[in-house]
Amino acid sequence: ENEKREESKVETDKKEAPKVEKTANSNDSANTATVTTEKTQTPTPRQNTSSGAIVFSKLMIPVVGVKPENLRDTFNDSRSDNRVHDAIDIMAEKNAVVIAAADGEIARFFDSERGGITIYQYSADKKLIYYYAHLDRRAENIKEGDFIKQGTTIGYVGDTGNSGAGNYHLHFAIWTIDDPKRFYDGTNINPYPLLSK
Repeated sequence: ENEKREESKVETDKKEAPKVEKTANSNDSANTATVTTEKTQTPTPRQNTSSGAIVFSKLMIPVVGVKPENLRDTFNDSRSDNRVHDAIDIMAEKNAVVIAAADGEIARFFDSERGGITIYQYSADKKLIYYYAHLDRRAENIKEGDFIKQGTTIGYVGDTGNSGAGNYHLHFAIWTIDDPKRFYDGTNINPYPLLSK
C-alpha cells in the first residue's frame, strides 16, 4: 500500500498545480522562489504566514553538467492511463552523476515497475519530498536514513522502469507532505521553475 506512489498520482488525487514566481529575499534574491499552493493551512517550509506561500532555497539541478537552458518543462505532459507527468525529465547520458538537489534525509530506496531504481529524499525540514527515478544505480556510499548535503552524489542516470531502453534521463519530482511517514503521498510542485532560473 505504501508503494502505491510511483511516478504520478491517480487523476482523482490531482489538485491545481502551484503557482511559482521569483521573490526578493534580503539575503540573496537570486536564490529563492515562491510557490503558492491551494493548501495554505498546511505547515510548509519557511512558510510566509502573510501570503501562505512556500519559500524554497535555491535547488541544484540534480544532474551534473546540465544547465538551466537544457531543461524542458514536462510537468503537465500526458502519460499512459490518463496520468499527468507531475515531474520533469532531465535528459542526460547514461551514468551521468545524479546529485542531491537540496539538503535532506534519504527517506527510502525503492525499485518499481514504473520508476525503476528510485530514491525518495526528505527536505531538511521534512515538509517536501524530492523524488529521483529511472536511475541506473544508486551511489554505494548512501543508505536510507542518511542526512545528505546538497550536491552529494546519490546515483547515476539510467533507463530503468518504464523509461524505455536507451531513453536515459532523470525523472525528478517534488511534492509537499503533511506526514513524513506518508512520504509517498503529497501535493506535486513543478520543479521546472525552481531549477530553470
